[in-house]
Amino acid sequence: MSERNTENAQGRPADGDEAETPFGERFVVEADCTRCPELVACRTEISWGTGPRDASVMVVGEAPGAGDPGADRWRGGNHTGAAYTTRHSGRRVRRLVAAVGHPDAYYTNAVKCFPCDGAGSNREPTATERANCRSHLETEVAEIDPDVVVSTGKHATATMLAFDGRELDGFLDSVLEPVALNAFDVTLLPLLHPSYQDVWLSRLGYTDAEYRAAIRARLP
Repeated sequence: MSERNTENAQGRPADGDEAETPFGERFVVEADCTRCPELVACRTEISWGTGPRDASVMVVGEAPGAGDPGADRWRGGNHTGAAYTTRHSGRRVRRLVAAVGHPDAYYTNAVKCFPCDGAGSNREPTATERANCRSHLETEVAEIDPDVVVSTGKHATATMLAFDGRELDGFLDSVLEPVALNAFDVTLLPLLHPSYQDVWLSRLGYTDAEYRAAIRARLP
């Protein structure tokens, strides 16, 4: 428990890090983590999970993007220190999950730090970076103990399946198909990543309303 820190009632991390977030308490698993030197050099803040510790639904993304430090609220996890808090992906996912009946979900990422590409944008986290961060995610899932883990996109889905020693074979075929995840005794529900949702919804044969209805039917 010595590496695990939660924030105090004022929304500030108990470890002394003064970064604030308007999205609730952050679950700081390892303050000032330095497992991935390239990510340490990229990041402004570590993007920890936020939400109720007894949430029945846990949403897992891939990694924080570059974000917008000048935004009023939706600056992104690289600046807020909280997962899924960008104007596009963060706001969209949070509104989607709230709309299907879970405004109190817990949000986190498979990789907690912004993986920069050297040109100001983000790249995919490497296999080593995903592996280095996996124990943080494992701690979160064990602590939250959700009924369902919603993975958004292929990389988040692959990360969750890796806990069972399984590989992802065809992400689009897995969307909206619940999977029993034995490592945590939870159900994994893969969804489209918000950045690609508009592109792939029609190709999967769903309208936006049908997609939301399908998600609602598969959540507790």
